[in-house]
Amino acid sequence: MPTPPAICYRFCDPMRAQSLTLSLALLLSPALAQTPTPQPAQPATPQPAPSSGPVQLTAAQDHQRLLDLLQITALRPGVAQNGSGPNPVNWDESKANPWPNLPNPLLLNNGKPVTSAKVWTTKRRPELVEIFDREIIGRVPANVPAVHWQVTSTTPGSDHGVAIITKHLIGHVDNSAYPSITVDIAADLILPADARGPIPVVMELNGGYPAGYPVPPPRPRPAAPATAPTPALAAAPRPPAPNFDPPIQQQVLAKGWGFALLYHSTFQADNGAGITQGIIGLCNHGQPRKLDDWGALRAWAWGASRLMDYLETDPSVDAHHVAIEGHSRRGKAALIAMAYEPRFAVAYISSSGAGGASLARHRYGEQLENIAGTGEYHWMAGNYLKYAELSPTLVIPAEMPVDMHELIALCAPRPLLIDGGTLEGGDGWADTRGTFIAEVAAGPVYRLLGKKSLGNDSGPTDAFPPVGAPLLAGDLAFVQHPGGHNPQPSFATFVTFATRYMTPAK
Repeated sequence: MPTPPAICYRFCDPMRAQSLTLSLALLLSPALAQTPTPQPAQPATPQPAPSSGPVQLTAAQDHQRLLDLLQITALRPGVAQNGSGPNPVNWDESKANPWPNLPNPLLLNNGKPVTSAKVWTTKRRPELVEIFDREIIGRVPANVPAVHWQVTSTTPGSDHGVAIITKHLIGHVDNSAYPSITVDIAADLILPADARGPIPVVMELNGGYPAGYPVPPPRPRPAAPATAPTPALAAAPRPPAPNFDPPIQQQVLAKGWGFALLYHSTFQADNGAGITQGIIGLCNHGQPRKLDDWGALRAWAWGASRLMDYLETDPSVDAHHVAIEGHSRRGKAALIAMAYEPRFAVAYISSSGAGGASLARHRYGEQLENIAGTGEYHWMAGNYLKYAELSPTLVIPAEMPVDMHELIALCAPRPLLIDGGTLEGGDGWADTRGTFIAEVAAGPVYRLLGKKSLGNDSGPTDAFPPVGAPLLAGDLAFVQHPGGHNPQPSFATFVTFATRYMTPAK
């Protein structure tokens, strides 16, 4: 049996060593060598009394309100994908690891090692959940109201020659404690018409709306860092797009499985201006969030758990074999759902990038600073912003008490496949190698729980595989496809991997 790859961990001291922090940051970006000129804080919009309707704030106003609570006067700028500006993106892997020492997932807060599955389950895992709840993704409040599911209609149809039946679902959230906000969760359950008995289901987090749903008007989004290709990439033409397999839904139905679509924007908007609405606003009675309140990603993952509640009641569904999958921001939410909801059997996490499976300490592609900006901050807890602080105190990602390999570890012992595309194909922003490093670093937890970490037929490995060569031998799996920001190229690989875990016992 080969020796598992060595992982370099560090126990994170919460005390800041400011001189070391500054020197590291200066090495990271020339822009930070300049003395920052913080902009004066803009006062947040006055909040009405709780008895009135929901507070109305723009994303910029709500973002500033969080900065005021954190006493932050300036954040580090997000990296620019076109290589310009004060903080250009890094595409050079040799410069991507200024902080190679990761927090050790198998070290308790008191510094003692985790030596058994019992200690992981009863002590270390709750510690990590608390840190992620407080600092990164936010905590689900205790007063989340009940959801009552209704099948609004059932319609026959066809998908690429496969006869199907679609159940249109609405989950009505009890708003009796705050009638000013109405929240309904929309979902579709698509089943092969000839299915006999309960069948496995793949649940997809979907950013659209079901047919006939009243789509809200788009809200203006804050400007994001420039995303034009770098000059080096623009000079070299991209290779032709590979011929991908059939669409994801078609592959699932051809397997004889069901396909569930969870339309997450129906119960929590994907923008900061909507944070006092939806399920987050309902729980807060229309008031803005506290610093450790849940963000949109955690809310979408909560919605996945509520749809799972319905699937457990549907006799056509084998609720013991339900997979979850998501791409990009929905990949981030799917990873959170897998980490927090033990009923999911297996997961496919596609191109989830920063704030997802990619390490915050890996300086390649999109960065923590981008997520902390006004366009995406609503995904995370308010406390997350402090790890992008520039002034009055410089804070670097290495000061985070956790990193995303530990979110992957919270999925253990259940299996997941993580994928991404290539820089040349157009998926450099999602930092595929950073997700691979994180997955390797989660491996010791899987091995402690008696499962196989990322590896090939020879055993565990930390060697980055060639493009198109999946690592499927373990319960942690990985593949890099040659294309861009697209979940479809790797989905057939996921079906192969998931079949090991989604096949009911005879």
